[in-house]
Amino acid sequence: MPSPKNEQAVQKTTSRFFLGLISVPGAVFFLIFMGLGIWQVERLQWKLDLIARVDARVHAEPVAAPGRDDWVNVNQKDDEYRHVTLTGTYLNDKEVLVHALTERGAGYWVLTPMRSSDGALTFINRGFVPSDRRDPSSRRETQIAGETTVTGLLRMPEPGGFFLRPNDPARNDWNSRDVAAFAQKLDLGQVAPYFIDADAKSGTGTLPIGGLTVVKFRNSHLSYAVTWFALAAMVAGAAIFFWRHERKS
Repeated sequence: MPSPKNEQAVQKTTSRFFLGLISVPGAVFFLIFMGLGIWQVERLQWKLDLIARVDARVHAEPVAAPGRDDWVNVNQKDDEYRHVTLTGTYLNDKEVLVHALTERGAGYWVLTPMRSSDGALTFINRGFVPSDRRDPSSRRETQIAGETTVTGLLRMPEPGGFFLRPNDPARNDWNSRDVAAFAQKLDLGQVAPYFIDADAKSGTGTLPIGGLTVVKFRNSHLSYAVTWFALAAMVAGAAIFFWRHERKS
């Protein structure tokens, strides 16, 4: 029959083994949760910097839109939401309608190619029209003839459409602003690798309604960071509890 001292020794050995067994995964989870929390803090700073940069671009004085020679250098990081201006002539018979859902309801974005003096073509999102004004003949007064200047925000294209809402060029049914696909459908040749969201002051008349660009970035990094750090704290708290319990026993 084992003595009480031997039983205590066995219990201590078992307790230490159990403590060691849970310490390894506990330490791993703690490091993982801390790492994820730190990563989210870094992402938060990146997102805040991005928001600040975009806000500065949106509210800056407009500059000339990138010309044909600069198209190859246009990219999302450096150029999207730049406040730009462009002068040219609308090709009104080539306008494209893209399904839109805005604060004014459902309808369409009106994207019209603009030909600059050097022959370069750039699609302009002139703004929103409600569904009952889809037909250009219902808004002839807003068809601008001759040379005009537009100001707005430079936007990158949205190729292919969206999930469950693909573009269908054959039916002329568009769900995203894919300028390359527009150009191919209309046989326009090369067009600018961006489009311009016209501001509210561009054009004449009330339609299309410009200035409806929504500049908003989802920013949940702080809440994610708090969650990961809280999980790390829970793991650390559980480890301390077990350690103290084993010491007492």
